[in-house]
Amino acid sequence: MKKISRRSFLMATGVIAASAALSACGGSSASTSSAGSTAASTAASGSAAQGGGDLVIYSPNSEGLLNATIPLFEEKYGVNVELIQAGTGELVKRIQSEKNDPYADVLFGGSWSLMYTNEDLWEPYVSANDANVIDAYKNKCGFITGNVLDGSVLIVNTDLLGDIKIEGYEDLLNPALKGKIATADPANSSSAFAHLTNMLLAMGGYEDDKAWQYVHDLFENVDGKICESSSGVYKGVADGEYVVGLSYEDPCAQLVLDGAPVKIVYMKEGTVFLPASATIIKGAKNMDNAKLFIDFILSEEVQNIWGSTLTNRPVMKDAATNDAMTPMADINVIEEDIPYVSAHKSELVDKYTEIFTDLQSK
Repeated sequence: MKKISRRSFLMATGVIAASAALSACGGSSASTSSAGSTAASTAASGSAAQGGGDLVIYSPNSEGLLNATIPLFEEKYGVNVELIQAGTGELVKRIQSEKNDPYADVLFGGSWSLMYTNEDLWEPYVSANDANVIDAYKNKCGFITGNVLDGSVLIVNTDLLGDIKIEGYEDLLNPALKGKIATADPANSSSAFAHLTNMLLAMGGYEDDKAWQYVHDLFENVDGKICESSSGVYKGVADGEYVVGLSYEDPCAQLVLDGAPVKIVYMKEGTVFLPASATIIKGAKNMDNAKLFIDFILSEEVQNIWGSTLTNRPVMKDAATNDAMTPMADINVIEEDIPYVSAHKSELVDKYTEIFTDLQSK
């Protein structure tokens, strides 16, 4: 678990410059002093908008997202942020162990479903800025703030593709791809599990027999080659070990920007975008600053910075995105039933495991 004082990790100059540029061209919803946020944030946060003091954040997020967020928050509101980084599961376990005396104030990042199934750990809070979020990703449960979206995608090595057509899930059943498809284990990888539920939804439904037959046929073509991690999928495709991989948008878009011989395919049958969560820890010692931070990450200013400078897709309606990101309007987006998937995750994993084990025994 990595513990960092953000004062010593400051990369604020570039981020604040980006903020100023966006504000100058209308990217910010209002001019804001260090003593207050936008009118919407103030209405949601009350005294939280005063700033100053401390804030402790637990986060599994990438360095890029953290660098574009924490220094700007510190600079804007005069808050001293202590950041502790680790995997989502480890951080949730720590929050559970600290339930009677919480050390952190905010969990910034992690899957919506994991937060949803641990409701007793979170402080109810809905930011006024939530009104500007895409309807499908609004904070309807009252305690989870979606702030960035990541879609399940296919990453294809353009050097190896040849004349093979890959436009969606159905194309992965091509015998020419047998043993050349990269995927992690849906039982252990959040991105692989997201693909499992995406393909079930796209091919008929979570309980549909034909959809589960597709899962069987796909993993028969995977031919037992399961990557140890999510990163092993997109790196394996970029390095030429596989023709195609079942991955997620953020790192794949970065590979495209970096000039790797890959392209992103959004499945023609439908692509699910899932929101990364942010939650306030129940009993947080710096509650006002925790609420202020939630308002901040949903502000037009921050959402535009993320969308235009990173490969993270904003949740705000009409937020800016960089040239590597295909507009949502050009993607066949289908909506996951997140409460259903959260409630039935173990059953879905067990059914997949049964299929995979049966294939391996033949």
